[in-house]
Amino acid sequence: MSTTALLTTLQFAGVNALFALAIYASLWTGVLSLAPVFFGAVSAFTFGYVAGTLGLSPALALVVGLVLGAALGAVTAALIIRLDSHYLAMATIAMVLIGRVLIINLVEYTGGPSGTLVPGELGTWLWLIGSLVVAGYVMSRLSGSRFGLAADAVREDPAVAQTLAISPRRIQFVGFVISGALGGTAGVFQASFLQYIGPDTFYTHLGFVTLAAVVLGGAFHWAGPIVGAIVFTILPELLREPMGEYDRVVTGVALILIIIYMPRGLVDVRRLRLLRTRGRRRTPADEDPSRTGSTPATVEVAP
Repeated sequence: MSTTALLTTLQFAGVNALFALAIYASLWTGVLSLAPVFFGAVSAFTFGYVAGTLGLSPALALVVGLVLGAALGAVTAALIIRLDSHYLAMATIAMVLIGRVLIINLVEYTGGPSGTLVPGELGTWLWLIGSLVVAGYVMSRLSGSRFGLAADAVREDPAVAQTLAISPRRIQFVGFVISGALGGTAGVFQASFLQYIGPDTFYTHLGFVTLAAVVLGGAFHWAGPIVGAIVFTILPELLREPMGEYDRVVTGVALILIIIYMPRGLVDVRRLRLLRTRGRRRTPADEDPSRTGSTPATVEVAP
């Protein structure tokens, strides 16, 4: 792989990391949702219209995309959050399909089947890394907050969370808003790097890839989606030259093995804590009594 191709792959790995964080935000509260793909599509086409057609500043248009994504997350949560888990997941997939139909038919704003060109001023490393740092900082702060503890409780058992005076729907509503904001931001950067978006840019494939990145990296820590997105984006590119058409097969097998033997993903904080605890218990003094400065007890045997 050439240096240019590697840098381009890393850029899209960063965008996929934002999408993966958006999926993680709702999954954190116990809701499986592919709605961030829809949020990203709406924010991306809005960004292209207000920045390209209306001449709005790209930075300000990014804020518009973020706010619009958060608003769509709130509206989506209000409409479908009462559904059961699998029905809710199917509803979010339906949103992605509906989004594609809207893109094809709203020709004046989206370009229809031909797509539309988008300004690429935000398609730089500075904007991408800065957004990832901010997103990671926000998620790390939330993980140690009351919301983070409540989200963990709702994900593990909503009924038990209710006995602790936690409203699962309220927590899931906030998770959808965070998911919408991250999804909208990711959609804007996807559009900026591609500088062209069409009906197939934000489709089910993107949702399944980013969901697989969350599973690969780990759905129990905010750093897992970032690591998973980077690995899941770069690995197929590295395998494409030696494996040819079988690169996705190898990637799929690797994903299955990780699910079987590392069900909590590559980033498993609990496993690291257990290893650290075992390392502390197994001190050098336990292995060699002479290091403690004492001598082993002797037993005298009577003649």
